[in-house]
Amino acid sequence: MPARISVPTILSTLRTRQATSPALIWYGPASERIELSGKVLDNWVAKTSNLLVDELDAEPGIRLRLDLPPHWKTLVWALAAWQTGCTVLAGDVSDDGAAAGAADVTVTSSQEVLDAAEGTVVAVAPGALELRWSGGLPTAAVDYAAEVRSYADTYLAGEEAGESYTALHCGGGQGLTLTYAQLAEAAGGGPLQTLLVPAAADLPAVLAAALRTWAAGGTVVLAAPEVEITERLIAAEKITARLEE
Repeated sequence: MPARISVPTILSTLRTRQATSPALIWYGPASERIELSGKVLDNWVAKTSNLLVDELDAEPGIRLRLDLPPHWKTLVWALAAWQTGCTVLAGDVSDDGAAAGAADVTVTSSQEVLDAAEGTVVAVAPGALELRWSGGLPTAAVDYAAEVRSYADTYLAGEEAGESYTALHCGGGQGLTLTYAQLAEAAGGGPLQTLLVPAAADLPAVLAAALRTWAAGGTVVLAAPEVEITERLIAAEKITARLEE
């Protein structure tokens, strides 16, 4: 049985063993390449975790709808949600009955979802250089890009979710639910690798592969669907493995 590796343990690995080496590289649709070292990635997760707790009242069991496409900010939000004990809702959960329930917090990059969402909503601008949400922002909405940098880049752990708490629930055709214990199992046993992850892959697969890679001290190279995967890119990033779509 693979070892269980929790998200806090993975984050500790990022800020110690991988403090100055690449942990996450993003190739975006606008010819952008963003490289985050382990320490920088952990800082983003810590800032987002502090925003979740201080401004959005996150605590173990809170339901967080992650309405974002695979993106480096999506991985940051998933790690922060799990660090603070949230249940991440992904995929189409609108007709998923009691398993989905009403989200306590909705995190989205969609203006349509932003305008229609009930309860607490966070607008996430996907562009690398966007410092605030460019569209219309509902009165009670939180502008992630404008707010997150003001939060501390270290996170003091509070109450943690129990192993039986739901960590991830994917609705629609994916039909996947993982407890925190199962999430820790999914993160264990990965090889040391530089993993190319096409953003078109299913989000649960992207998240699981990223956790396994970071737990082993490796690098995740995430490429937007518009990015052509060339031999030059593979050689430049020293890719050793690829997640199939």
